[in-house]
Amino acid sequence: MTAPDPALAPATDAAPRFEDLVGELEHIVAQLESGQLPLEKSLEAFERGMGLSKQAAAILDAAELKVEQLAGTATAPRTEPFDPR
Repeated sequence: MTAPDPALAPATDAAPRFEDLVGELEHIVAQLESGQLPLEKSLEAFERGMGLSKQAAAILDAAELKVEQLAGTATAPRTEPFDPR
């Protein structure tokens, strides 16, 4: 009997840390890219990954709002396109 895969485990009630979400997403991506999971497990992993992605995005949104509030820009929303250069 094999141990259950933590990447496919349901989310807990405690608020996860962003870094933990990203780590779990990286693990899921590696599993999916390996091509070793059967179709049903791949679908479960993909579904779990989408949920983790939404949680991570919500944490980033909250962090962005906090930074804007601390910087005093929350009253005048301003967005700029991301330029990685």
